[in-house]
Amino acid sequence: MTQKLVYVLTVGPEAPERLYAPFILATTAKMMDIDATIFFIMHGVKVVKKGEAEKIKIGEYPPLNEVIDQAIEAGVEMMVCDQSTQLLGLERGGYLEGAKVVGAATLNDLVLSADGSLVF
Repeated sequence: MTQKLVYVLTVGPEAPERLYAPFILATTAKMMDIDATIFFIMHGVKVVKKGEAEKIKIGEYPPLNEVIDQAIEAGVEMMVCDQSTQLLGLERGGYLEGAKVVGAATLNDLVLSADGSLVF
């Protein structure tokens, strides 16, 4: 049985220092043969809007969009909370390729079936 980890990203571009960790950890999990899902909720949904990650770069790290691309290439699953988009008054859709729009109950299901979860 494959182990599963869920990373929940609650912050957006206003907290760039918190955005890299879920992608790096999820990519590392995939390299360890662990299923990894990043769930974007509240302001975290802004990070996977097309064109947003290119604007984020901290120190010597590559731009966030490159880190996201590595996660996608590794097979990290990305899920976006549709209700968060509505709550924040954001335009629906326009997410990065591979980001799946889901309902809020999906997060509960993910956490219940995971071996562990981390919130950022």
